[in-house]
Amino acid sequence: MVVPASSKNFPVLAMSEIAHRADFERIRYAQCWEDADILLEALAIESGAMYLSIASAGDNSLSLLSQAPQKVVAIDLSQAQLACLALRIAAYKELEHHELLELMGSKPSQRRAALYSRCRKLLNQQERDFWDAKSKDIEKGIGHSGKFEAYFQTFRRYVLPLIHNSQTVKNLLEPKSLDARREFYETQWDHWRWQALFRMFFSRFLMGRMGRDPAFFKYVEGSVAERILSRAKYALSELEPAQNPYLQWILLGRHEHALPHALRKENFEKIRQHIDRIEYFHLSIEDYLAAYGGGLMGYNLSDIFEYMSPENTEALLNKLVAAAKPRARLAYWNMLVPRSRPESLSHKLRPLSTLATQLHQQDKAFFYSRFIVEEVLP
Repeated sequence: MVVPASSKNFPVLAMSEIAHRADFERIRYAQCWEDADILLEALAIESGAMYLSIASAGDNSLSLLSQAPQKVVAIDLSQAQLACLALRIAAYKELEHHELLELMGSKPSQRRAALYSRCRKLLNQQERDFWDAKSKDIEKGIGHSGKFEAYFQTFRRYVLPLIHNSQTVKNLLEPKSLDARREFYETQWDHWRWQALFRMFFSRFLMGRMGRDPAFFKYVEGSVAERILSRAKYALSELEPAQNPYLQWILLGRHEHALPHALRKENFEKIRQHIDRIEYFHLSIEDYLAAYGGGLMGYNLSDIFEYMSPENTEALLNKLVAAAKPRARLAYWNMLVPRSRPESLSHKLRPLSTLATQLHQQDKAFFYSRFIVEEVLP
């Protein structure tokens, strides 16, 4: 992994709250399950500016490169997640676009081991050791290798067939008008088995044990399944399933008609052209900010505040503002826990609520309840 030369001087007491409660040893997310299209519009990337991004699997941090910033700094508490990013960086350098899709598992392939071998020489020893031990994951496609993706695979393999046959799933993913989508959902999709089995599988209990870490639900109140079911209805009827790569992966285990931003052909060369402008660090965001002097123009914060108390959320927002330039933007998601700028920071940070609401209405990663965009005041 890339680490800063001064890493030994980084404070350890500022470790993120979730680091004390969750397991970060395995790949939790083999893909970024957040819509980079709305992220890029929210951040309004400026050429020549610096951005800080939660790494996750790496896709959205790489998407930022398509806008030609001066630098993207990706950080994560998980070495496994950073290994995902490292392999992607190697793939953008070494592979062609169609080969990247094969390695990911977006498209069929019988040569993923050979594609990995070409990328392997660009990894450091720690990253090689990590992926060398995951030959089966590589053979399936690295986009399948996370706990969250395994959770969706279980749904796809064992639960979905009890709800709908393959032809109905295929019909759902065919392009339709808005009225036709609404009618299809109401008459063909939304029956009692869909609702009952969805509520069971996406319950707090099963999602915590099979998909996310139970610690991630500490601040969640109310029914998890009901909120996700409501958002699923929106994605399947109000948005276009034929253009939704996240939905297609959940239902098919591949990208049939649509790709997320970082994997689209028109973005591949843009990302590759600027691939040397990304750095990544195994640090908490608090530790990175403590050592960094300022000048950041934006933040991709994923859903980091989902796992924090209101008090720790406020404290971190203060640190983010202190390290940012005027007009810098913060973008992040709420899934089940409402988090945003507290009133105590109203003199430092203003919500861009209209923009955030408009973008959330377009959000193809449908399980999030809210998208937040905030701007640092001069």
